[in-house]
Amino acid sequence: MVDDDLELERDIGEATIVYDEPDEGTVRKTVPNEHVAYFQDHWIVKTDEDDEGHDIVRRIPSRRVHYVERSVEEFEEEVQTLIDQVQSFASELRTKIPVGSEDEPDDVRPIEVGVRDETDGE
Repeated sequence: MVDDDLELERDIGEATIVYDEPDEGTVRKTVPNEHVAYFQDHWIVKTDEDDEGHDIVRRIPSRRVHYVERSVEEFEEEVQTLIDQVQSFASELRTKIPVGSEDEPDDVRPIEVGVRDETDGE
């Protein structure tokens, strides 16, 4: 039998993000790995929770971030996570931007347009 609480006890590692803050200069913040994410050209860091238990996050533009360092159990596992994220994004993009299909009819052909050379007099 698998204990459901076992996952909660597992150490997920930490992430350290070093970035420039306008009022504070260079800031170094260390948080659990699950509290840092990269999305839409910003690093998102959970900084706190409000009285209702909602997460408070800070969005840091990637141009202000010097680096993010993470401890991970296995590098291969981290790389696979990145690959999965890229594949998921590509799949989502394909659904938004159709790029052809195997269902296209066989009689669809490109239209050829002839170009006249004005020196030929045609």
